[in-house]
Amino acid sequence: MKRKRFAVEQIVAVLKQVDAGLPVSDVIRKLGISEQTFYRWKKAYGSLEVDQVRQLKQLQEENARLKRLVADLTLADLTLDKAMLQDVVKKKW
Repeated sequence: MKRKRFAVEQIVAVLKQVDAGLPVSDVIRKLGISEQTFYRWKKAYGSLEVDQVRQLKQLQEENARLKRLVADLTLADLTLDKAMLQDVVKKKW
């Protein structure tokens, strides 16, 4: 079965439909998702508005980018430290 990706805005709209009174079973059947998926969405995005979800997604992307940057810098720093220590050891001998 092919997986279908839903945009965060679509997920929030679905949650709003259920809050408005539509039965959960009808909504999940219409979308072709499991009940578990619906409740996972509700847990993650239930209390958020569309603009808050967009901001959350942007912050998560920025955080991931910064983590990669820090990891790369740390690796480069460690490589430089290793090279400097090897030079010091060579000079001592």
